Amino acid sequence: MNDIDVEPVEEIDESVVPTGIEGSEYVLYGGKGGVGKTTMAAATALASARDGTATLVVSTDPAHSLSDTLETDIPAEPAQIREDMPLYAAEIDPEAALGDDPLGLEGGGLGGLGDLLGDDVTDPFTNAMPGTDEAAAIRLLIRYLDDERFDRVVVDTAPTGHTLRLLELPEVMDTMVGKLLSFRERLSGMMGTITGMFGDADEDDIEEGLDDLRVLRERIERLRSILQDPAKTDFRVVMVPEELSVMESERLLERLAAFDIPVGTIVVNRVMEDLADVADVDADWYVSPNLETCEFCQRRWDVQQQALQRSQDVFRGHDVRRVPLFADEVRGEQLLRVVSACLEE
Repeated sequence: MNDIDVEPVEEIDESVVPTGIEGSEYVLYGGKGGVGKTTMAAATALASARDGTATLVVSTDPAHSLSDTLETDIPAEPAQIREDMPLYAAEIDPEAALGDDPLGLEGGGLGGLGDLLGDDVTDPFTNAMPGTDEAAAIRLLIRYLDDERFDRVVVDTAPTGHTLRLLELPEVMDTMVGKLLSFRERLSGMMGTITGMFGDADEDDIEEGLDDLRVLRERIERLRSILQDPAKTDFRVVMVPEELSVMESERLLERLAAFDIPVGTIVVNRVMEDLADVADVDADWYVSPNLETCEFCQRRWDVQQQALQRSQDVFRGHDVRRVPLFADEVRGEQLLRVVSACLEE
């Protein structure tokens, strides 16, 4: 068995790497762990900002791999990380993000109504959630929905079906607010007694809480309409050509479809094929796997081809983008620009 001849990546001629990816206002990358979501998000955001689009890239990965990929320290709150382009970034600690103002409301609470409704309502983002990173992604989208600093928001962890159930909250809130208003009207003469039953809450506190609940309902309703609009949002499912990844991608597509959220793009990462086959890039520096004399390469190629064949149902109806397997770790602007060229339509 022969080893793959790996050479270091030389300086890439910038003139042959396309800049910019035309896309939606919101781009979310999802998929099982370790498939390259952060790489795709960083490449997309970098290309977008190079075109002059004010772009925020957000990572909720506790490993802080976005900092490593972009080779710069990224703060917990959005900040411009490049002087030469409008590229903003934030690397969020999911638990901290949800612990501080979990509803995305000023002050982080529902006023005196919190004492009345209890934890199940006042903290829907952390109640029985399987993944705080995904819940944080939803919360951040709500938070940055109307931020005038950004024309595009790229998130490297797309919410799964569990957290997308938060989008059902508007109907729940309509019922809840209606019942509370009816409750107030029928017992308005006894409000002093009623509020006394719930600690220090008074009528003004409860009214303030109801207002906060209405604001939250409106934000979630607007977020839902945006996520369901393919003209505004592009969910991009990232997978690698392996059977387990294909199966996970199928499940994710089913969960998104259940919430009427379309997936525009499937990204197949680490494909063992020549870079020139997937992007218009001068690939003299690219080291291809040796499928003729390397037994390991041949066997991995067979595994990938079987998985890709199995993926035909996953691909159907979606734009498919392939990113080749690179000999070098993808980090820094040079290789990220090559990845963006593979993602470019």
